[in-house]
Amino acid sequence: MNDRNMDDLRKEFENISEQNFHGKPAFCPDGQCDSDEELDLQDYPSYTEALYAKLVAPAVSGIYISRWDIKDIASTAGDDMAIHPRKRMFELLMKFATSKENMQAVLDALKVHMEDKIAIYDEFITNYPASADIFQSKIDKARKTIKLFPQIIEEYFSGDLV
Repeated sequence: MNDRNMDDLRKEFENISEQNFHGKPAFCPDGQCDSDEELDLQDYPSYTEALYAKLVAPAVSGIYISRWDIKDIASTAGDDMAIHPRKRMFELLMKFATSKENMQAVLDALKVHMEDKIAIYDEFITNYPASADIFQSKIDKARKTIKLFPQIIEEYFSGDLV
């Protein structure tokens, strides 16, 4: 690494450090920097992408959903799928959920999954009260996401977005 590259790297690091020390976080772990603005599901190029951003992004939903979780959710809802990258699996799950009944089954399975995670987070808070700041925000995001499920059904099957 030559001196110029090292200087550039040093400047970049100082920039990041400076931002962190002046109340402007350069990194936002778990979406802690997100504003409280609601994302409009219709602002995305496709409804599947909107749902992916709302349901699968842990910074938004409060819950990490792995490929195996998606496979289990699909299985519970009545679909069988192979393991692929997460986004591809979610797309396949949404292809399965083209009927109102299948979408409801997917959202019901997702709700159960999220409630199971919330129970784990609650247990952490009970056993380790100092962790409440971390896990309560995840619980709040998860509950907020679950409250969106009826709206998802209504929007997805209203004919406006399909």
